[in-house]
Amino acid sequence: MSEPTKKALVPVLRFPEFRDAGEWKEIKLNDAADKKVKWSFIGGPFGSNLKSSDYTANGVRIIQLQNIGDAEFNDNYKIFTSDEKADELLSCNIYPGDIILSKMGDPVGRACLIPNIHDRYVMCSDGIRLVIDEKSHIKYFIYSLINSIQFRTLVEKTATGSTRKRIGLDDLKNLPMVVPKVREQQKIADCLSSIDELVTAQTQKVEALKAHKKGLMQQLFPAESETVPKLRFPEFRDAGEWKKKSLNQITTAIFDGTHQTPAYTEDGVPFFSVENIVSGKLNKFISREDYQAATSKNKPEKGDILITRIGNIGFSTVVNWDYEFSIYVTLAVVKMDDRFNSYYLHSFMQSGFYQTEIRSKSLLNAVPCKINMDELRKTKVLLPAPEEQQKIANCLSSIDDLITTQTQKLAALKAHKKGLMQQLFPSVDDDCMDAGGRATQDAKAEVQP
Repeated sequence: MSEPTKKALVPVLRFPEFRDAGEWKEIKLNDAADKKVKWSFIGGPFGSNLKSSDYTANGVRIIQLQNIGDAEFNDNYKIFTSDEKADELLSCNIYPGDIILSKMGDPVGRACLIPNIHDRYVMCSDGIRLVIDEKSHIKYFIYSLINSIQFRTLVEKTATGSTRKRIGLDDLKNLPMVVPKVREQQKIADCLSSIDELVTAQTQKVEALKAHKKGLMQQLFPAESETVPKLRFPEFRDAGEWKKKSLNQITTAIFDGTHQTPAYTEDGVPFFSVENIVSGKLNKFISREDYQAATSKNKPEKGDILITRIGNIGFSTVVNWDYEFSIYVTLAVVKMDDRFNSYYLHSFMQSGFYQTEIRSKSLLNAVPCKINMDELRKTKVLLPAPEEQQKIANCLSSIDDLITTQTQKLAALKAHKKGLMQQLFPSVDDDCMDAGGRATQDAKAEVQP
């Protein structure tokens, strides 16, 4: 019997000038690191070497796991340490333009480029610094290859852990990847970076619309201690003050979800907790038996408002879907009522007035922050006449429609790039991986520096 033919190391899609350039060369990820740079491929400090007691109000920024996005740097989480501590952890410093990878999911092994916001940073314990040898490789090509589905699959196979994957630095260093010559690397990098420029421009459109909506809401809803807004539609300018009511005065019911954590299933009835409401992602399901037990008394329905009670408290959404679902105790339901417009009330709950109100009644010293049901029912809202509520709801929902349209365009661009990357990068032959997903010794021996 003849031996199976090894799959050629060439991509499905190749630029015309490189179609006769032969197979790509297999290397290890570590071979792309710049050996002339000290600590060019290194992990972050042990947790005991960088504790919360080392955090400062300013100084050298610490890159947390939350900052490492999937091919994007998330700038929302900011903590710092002193220059002295950063100097002490000099081997764990990372600089603008470097690549940082995550040892932990989700997804494990994701990478982003360090932005040019600060002169230097300190990595968290689950970060990995990679400095590319730019005389032998194109940095953006290697960076894109790391984030490709082909390389991501190898990382997933090699990672350990059932609930949250983790990969060690040594395993990551030895993972195989295939690369063409520098000229072809550059061509692919130019192609993908041009799409990234479109993605960046589209992202800015979405963010600009969100900023516009936020600014408009500040004008359309009264400020703290006020009962009329700064900006009012002409037909309501003489309509008088808005009425202040507690939530339990404007609805027949406010209730929370089940206090029992059910067993999750691969499919079934959707189950929501805080993370699902904040992210908008549906990723948990329960059996119909658990659903019936959890919702024996109260069932959230279309038109109701879901509001978070723990962590990011006061975040809300309007139920605008028809399927059955269940919620965890960390969420509360404000039943739809003729006394308010659901979309208006949901929007008002994002205003500074209501966010201050709900935090004043929450258990701020609790970790994480939370609010109990009795206090939630007492929180105050401001209601204009039904016609004015509808006008505000229509205005803000029209902006939401624009945001949704532009967000869909952004998602389409990202999907296009992802599909293109699947064709521009070949898969590493399965023969190069052992049963545990690690590079075999034979494959390692073939690697050329």
